[in-house]
Amino acid sequence: MSMTDDAAMTVDLAGRTYRLIGNDDAVSGAVAAALSANGAQASGSEADILIAATPLLPDSSETGVPLPAVAEIGRSMAAREGGRIVFLLSALGGLPMRRHVDYSAAMAAAVAGMRGLAMALGPHVLVNAVGAGVIEQGGELLAGDRRMLTHASLGRAGTIADITNAVLFLCDPMNTYTTGQLLTVDGGWSVGYGRNF
Repeated sequence: MSMTDDAAMTVDLAGRTYRLIGNDDAVSGAVAAALSANGAQASGSEADILIAATPLLPDSSETGVPLPAVAEIGRSMAAREGGRIVFLLSALGGLPMRRHVDYSAAMAAAVAGMRGLAMALGPHVLVNAVGAGVIEQGGELLAGDRRMLTHASLGRAGTIADITNAVLFLCDPMNTYTTGQLLTVDGGWSVGYGRNF
């Protein structure tokens, strides 16, 4: 892994393919672009990397990941003895927010599904998740709830690059021993929130 001058992570994904299922938004689109920029090729069928994207705004009426589809693709990866699955979801999957009870529950279910798949698909497929906190671009809210910032240790919104860098870390071929984990990219919200009780 190396960092370029613009702080975008680079990894060697040459010869690998990726597929995106679920929610199509600015964040998942940026993840797809980052995978392509690092040498992976988009695939409509079998892929080495699967990105399973959920809606990242808690006011979304659609909150689920098509878990049966993810499991089917994962079994195909396991039969080929290799693959990565990364769920894109909200940090509310790891710590609920009382303003968004139903959404928090749906995200927690996605985390549980991710961990179940990590157990079922090992040892050949690594399954992880990136939990987004407040993510903004040009003042537009792309993930989270701005009220989360009052409890975030860093006191600011994150960027799309913060999410894409986390995904690239989980997809890096050198990262061979991380599975079943929720990598929370929330500026310390899940830590800071707990301190206020």
